[in-house]
Parts: sequence; structure tokens; C-alpha cells
Amino acid sequence: MELRQRLIVGSLWIGVAALMAITVEPGVPSSVGGVARLFAVVMALFLAAVYVIDPWNVVSRVHVYN
Repeated sequence: MELRQRLIVGSLWIGVAALMAITVEPGVPSSVGGVARLFAVVMALFLAAVYVIDPWNVVSRVHVYN
């Protein structure tokens, strides 16, 4: 993936995290649903970081099949 494409996908994941963060109540989650929402926010931010930073060269790796 090119840098521009990675930045677009990363910004989409940040948008998903922002939308999910709206549903999370402030403070420590007291229910399973709250923990699941918080996990979804953290996972979306992690995926955004993977796409934008590409720390292990996973996203931009090109596979050539013959």
C-alpha cells in the first residue's frame, strides 16, 4: 500500500474509534458492554496506528505470485 492509501485507511479507523468513544461512559466501565466498547475503541486505535506507522512492514509488503 502506498502512504496515501495507508493514511486514508488509518484516518477511517480513527473515525471509527471516535464514534465508538462517544458511546463509552466516562470512568471505569462497570458492565461487560462498557468493557466491550472500550476494547473496540482501543482495537480501532491500534489498527489505525498499524496502518499509519506500519511498524512491522506488514501493510506495505508486496507479495508476488507467479
